[in-house]
Amino acid sequence: MRKLFVLISLMTGIITVTWSQDTLSVKRIDTTHNANLPVHPADSVLRIINLNPFFNQHVDSLLSYQFMINRDPSKYYWYLKNSPAGLKINKDNGLLTFKAEKSYFLSGKLKYDVNYKVNIGVQSLTDPKDMVDTSFTLVFYNTEIIPSKVKPTVGSTLTIDEGDTVSFKIQCETGSFPIEDILFSSSIPIKNFSLVKKCDDEFRWSPDYDFVKDSDPGKQKTVTLSFIGSNKFREKDTALVTIIVNDALNYPMALEDYKLLTKNISTYILQLKYTFLQLDKKLKKNKKTRTTFDMTGASTALTGTILSTSSNQGAQNTGKILPSVGISLVPIKEAIAPAKIVDQNQAALVRTSIKRLEYMLTDNALVGDRDPDIVKKTNKLRDELKQIQVQLIDIPIDFTNNMTEEELNRYFNSPKVNKKYRLKGK
Repeated sequence: MRKLFVLISLMTGIITVTWSQDTLSVKRIDTTHNANLPVHPADSVLRIINLNPFFNQHVDSLLSYQFMINRDPSKYYWYLKNSPAGLKINKDNGLLTFKAEKSYFLSGKLKYDVNYKVNIGVQSLTDPKDMVDTSFTLVFYNTEIIPSKVKPTVGSTLTIDEGDTVSFKIQCETGSFPIEDILFSSSIPIKNFSLVKKCDDEFRWSPDYDFVKDSDPGKQKTVTLSFIGSNKFREKDTALVTIIVNDALNYPMALEDYKLLTKNISTYILQLKYTFLQLDKKLKKNKKTRTTFDMTGASTALTGTILSTSSNQGAQNTGKILPSVGISLVPIKEAIAPAKIVDQNQAALVRTSIKRLEYMLTDNALVGDRDPDIVKKTNKLRDELKQIQVQLIDIPIDFTNNMTEEELNRYFNSPKVNKKYRLKGK
């Protein structure tokens, strides 16, 4: 058997290689204990010997990294500054741990693709000056694409009345890529609304009082609002809000209508009172004339009776004539001052109408700031006014009034007038 011996000298020792036809053997002979090699002194500065400046962490994965120093770790403690939620380090041995749960990202405590700079340090337990302060960067990434959602702050269906205001915000649930703009559309044209263009904008709308038409079924109209959000890749998410608008009373307009009607009725009452005053004065003047004729006739008849019993023949003849004179005054009275039956009836009718209108104004007065029966009361007053105007259509109404309202009321409500036109029982 042939053998070959090769001797190789190295700095760290001698390697002997033996080769034969069947085998090849290599053997290292350690000679370092005899070598005169240079020796490096121990590190004089505290260092983290395995500092990783960048950590790239996937969601739902577990991070565990052991930091090491060039000293005895039992004499030092570790600490973190400005660390994100969930990142911890064992102060005794420098073990960095973190589990990137999805709950941190859903709650907004952590975000994807954000460089979190974390300050890390190690310090001696006995010498405060013996310390190291450095930092590393932590980034979270997620291979799953989470879609962003458009979230109105109200339910999917709202019910309001005409004239009311609906107001709500359009919020966004941010996923992998945030929503950058929002488009708005409506199932039917609307007006007087605030346009939503981005997340957290407020939608505000007040339907007019004529929004619901008489032809709409159930006195209702349904509007569907669409809020379409899109991200930078034009991926879209749509939120729908349905608003049911009920037909409602335009109370401000109804109130103005009521006030105008009551004002017209009050003016008409004053005109009727002045008309009543004129009729009553005519009746009073006519009554005075007729009374004068009646007194004259009665005096003439009485005088004739007295003279007819006189002893003087001439006086007796005069006494016989005077009663006939008194009788002749009756047709003269009827010709000059006929009985004003029509005027008296008209005056009584005008007075009754005035009392009725005043009662209707009092009975249909508004109650509270928003009387729910305002339309009913307005219609009732309007019908009553129209009915009285028809009843008094043949009576000339005096529109020229030189008396104040106080003077007319004083005359109309005077005891003498009330006694004159008071209904008497049989």
